[in-house]
Amino acid sequence: MQRLRESSVAQKSPEVPEGAAGPAAGRGRAVHGGRARSGVAPTPTPARAWPRTAARTAGASVAALATAGTLLLAPAAVAADGDKVTKNTVNQDYSVTIAAQFTRPNGAMLSRALTYDPKLVPVNSHVTVSERANSDRTRVGLRVDGLVANRTYGAHVHTGTCGVRPESSGPHYQHRKDPRTPSVDPAYANPKNEVWLDFTTDGKGEASSVSRNAWRFRSGEARSVVIHEHRTAAKAGVAGTAGRVVACYSVPFNQSKEAAKAVSGLLGKLF
Repeated sequence: MQRLRESSVAQKSPEVPEGAAGPAAGRGRAVHGGRARSGVAPTPTPARAWPRTAARTAGASVAALATAGTLLLAPAAVAADGDKVTKNTVNQDYSVTIAAQFTRPNGAMLSRALTYDPKLVPVNSHVTVSERANSDRTRVGLRVDGLVANRTYGAHVHTGTCGVRPESSGPHYQHRKDPRTPSVDPAYANPKNEVWLDFTTDGKGEASSVSRNAWRFRSGEARSVVIHEHRTAAKAGVAGTAGRVVACYSVPFNQSKEAAKAVSGLLGKLF
């Protein structure tokens, strides 16, 4: 499987295309500084004909890959805390795990992980989110540490990315969309149609939760994990509600196919 990592793609320098040094390279001579290491002078014209065009092409291809990597890994919010992408596979099956520390919202530059209530989600507390998906199933995992000990929080996947205001993340992601908003009908607001990740911290303020659903996210419609102040309600009229939004983490759910298309489309224009 092909892997893309946010840091390594953007930092690679363009390499000389194989065979680009002209006929001398074909005869096993390494050309350097205008002289062949074997002591035999290279053929002047072919040896110097490639650099400008080939280097431009190689550089453009690296830029294209970097751009595609950005499309895959970066949500709308700009990361300021060095979020770590530990695994990201471009394939029919999608797998991603990212982690960050919560920070306060800043209008000039937004972190992916924001706390709106530092008393409940302290600054520098940690969050990790993972997604594992195949053609028809999705598993989402959430892990936190550094939160208030022995406390229950609500958590769900939302449709928007995190912003300066808690409401920026929008409503819950729903596999079958409720025609009425806000959605408080248990027929739609339930853990099978949404992604619920409620958790209760231990004495150290750590917790983890997992949601498994028999469907896959629609591309671009699931963009964050939101933490609420209390457990999610399930009764009619209040189903899906969990009080105030106290923290939010922007996550690139189900973006592998889009990145693969972006790489293919950009390289197709270059070669």
